[in-house]
Amino acid sequence: MAIFLKQNLNLADEKMLAASQHVLIVLPPKKMEKIPFIDALNAKLKRTHKKYEDLSKCPLSVDLPNGAVASFLVLGNDLTTFKRHTLLRKAAKPLLDEMPQHLSIVVYGSDKAREQAAKDAVYVTSLNAQDLPQRKGVNNQEKSRPLKSIELFGWQDQSSFADIMALVAGNTLTRTLTMTPPNELTPHLYRKQITKLAKDEGWKLEEFDMKALAKMGAGAFVAVAQGSEPQDAAIVHVTYSPKNAKKHIALVGKGICFDTGGHNLKPAKYMHGMHEDMNGSAVALGVLLAATRAKLPIKIDCWLALAQNHISPAAYKQNDVVTALNGTTIEIMHTDAEGRMVLADTLTLASREKPSMMIDFATLTGSMVSALGDRYSGVLGNTPALLCKAVGAGAQVGERVCMFPFDDDYDEDLESSIADIKQCTLDGGADHVHATRFLSKFIERDTPWVHVDLSSYNRKGGLGAVASDVNGFGVALALTLIQAD
Repeated sequence: MAIFLKQNLNLADEKMLAASQHVLIVLPPKKMEKIPFIDALNAKLKRTHKKYEDLSKCPLSVDLPNGAVASFLVLGNDLTTFKRHTLLRKAAKPLLDEMPQHLSIVVYGSDKAREQAAKDAVYVTSLNAQDLPQRKGVNNQEKSRPLKSIELFGWQDQSSFADIMALVAGNTLTRTLTMTPPNELTPHLYRKQITKLAKDEGWKLEEFDMKALAKMGAGAFVAVAQGSEPQDAAIVHVTYSPKNAKKHIALVGKGICFDTGGHNLKPAKYMHGMHEDMNGSAVALGVLLAATRAKLPIKIDCWLALAQNHISPAAYKQNDVVTALNGTTIEIMHTDAEGRMVLADTLTLASREKPSMMIDFATLTGSMVSALGDRYSGVLGNTPALLCKAVGAGAQVGERVCMFPFDDDYDEDLESSIADIKQCTLDGGADHVHATRFLSKFIERDTPWVHVDLSSYNRKGGLGAVASDVNGFGVALALTLIQAD
């Protein structure tokens, strides 16, 4: 999608926008009279009993005399990034719902305000104009008309837009993979897609299949994957390694392509949507793609734990004791706590490469959803300063996270009489904390580490910048965090 930039905003008038059929107009808090289509805006404000100031809370779309449509909003200087993105998403929706091929964006205010508004508006509109997976028949869907260009009035510095489009590409990859039906994204098919991505993006690729993992002694991962046929599960390792790399980061993602719960079978209500249990791996890949497209000077090892959790005579079961890659013995308490099992061995492999920092992403616990709902995700880990940076990064990019406790006395709840550790408890409670304490036992060399429990990856009606239910949460957060000093 091309971005064409226009300048001399304050001279913009309706003649300059005469050919535009879809216009997004971003206004400052102080009311302005000399803006395009002011008469149409004032008429609708009067008809709906609203004032100019109300545009800072609820954007307004206006049908114009020439048949075009414009959407107006006010972005106040005191708004958080999340609120700015939310307002822009709502303002852009009536425009993008018509699937325009060309979109005009007009930004007003001070230089600083116009710069921020331009960046935010291009990000939000580009993000929500992407084609996403859907499988409706030809007779039941509108023909797709992808957005071809954005014409931006009011800001002419193009230096940051390449990074914005890199972030859009990463988020879109995350959403696309997460939304793909499970029969089209088995571990085998997922690995094929990653292989193609690696070839296209110049990543180094390494795969540890079930045979290799069993030989290595990765018993935690193998325990989960052994119940599936075919035996196509694997830990996939892809690396972006620029010549000018200044630091080394590891990303780890839970990639359960479908989760039945295993022998502790989920009821239908909770099994529906479990093809999205691989979202953590999709986030890790999205971050890797965005970093690659942005040409960040950071070496990134991306580790993806790809498997399915099925029920079969070979599936692992309660009271089994398995030995993880690092030699820790694990007493199985519940087969639906499979995410922490596949991540355990994957975190061990990742930490052995001695990165300066690790971030893992997982749709891991229902207790995190209970704690936060689907508007925030939770972060835990072994380095308080790093967790504080994560919270700050989330606020900066509009992907909000909340920090949870990581005290070692929670380990008492995971004590086992027959193994080194219990996989989980059967009492519920703070399972998001227990899961993170469990994962910490498999990280070697005291690697600074952030665990992101993705309770907000799917919110009906969208979240922040993103209008689709599956929102790609975590890509912008992690991309900002890995660049922090």
